[in-house]
Amino acid sequence: MASPKKLSHLVLQTNRRQEMIEWYCKVLGAELLYQNKFIAFISYDDEHHRVAFLDPGPLAEKAPSEGKTARAGGEVGLHHVAFTFDPVDLADHYEALKAKGIRPHRCVNHGMTTSMYYYDPDHNQVELLFDNFYTAREGREYMTSRSESDKNPVGIDFDPDEMVARIRKGLDLTELTKINA
Repeated sequence: MASPKKLSHLVLQTNRRQEMIEWYCKVLGAELLYQNKFIAFISYDDEHHRVAFLDPGPLAEKAPSEGKTARAGGEVGLHHVAFTFDPVDLADHYEALKAKGIRPHRCVNHGMTTSMYYYDPDHNQVELLFDNFYTAREGREYMTSRSESDKNPVGIDFDPDEMVARIRKGLDLTELTKINA
């Protein structure tokens, strides 16, 4: 199986989104690229986002993990970690994991990425993705040109087997960036 080519981004679920944005921007030398009422994206390099802050509403403070094997998902903390692949490598990886009985719980075209979300044994989310742009600059331009009123701010679910078939036929990435049109 192929390995990811890079760690893509980190998503933190928080009750203090503005404080977190300010702190991470200072600490990482990052800038805010996009935000709406429940999510914000920052980056410190040419990537469309490196850290995101999710605020889905009131959350419980992070509880001590002693004696726990899985999080309920309604508390502050790590929401998910993401790894970037090339499209063909992600298709190969998906099929290899599927053959081992490991399937994504959700697949979403986010506009800037095409993503498959899996749960690890502790029920943490792991996102395996490919970028929907041929260059990092295109990804940043997409992110900074988004509107707070985007029709699909989180993205559109897709069938992973259908996506793999599209990749195998020579997918044109520009087809994937029109979800908010």
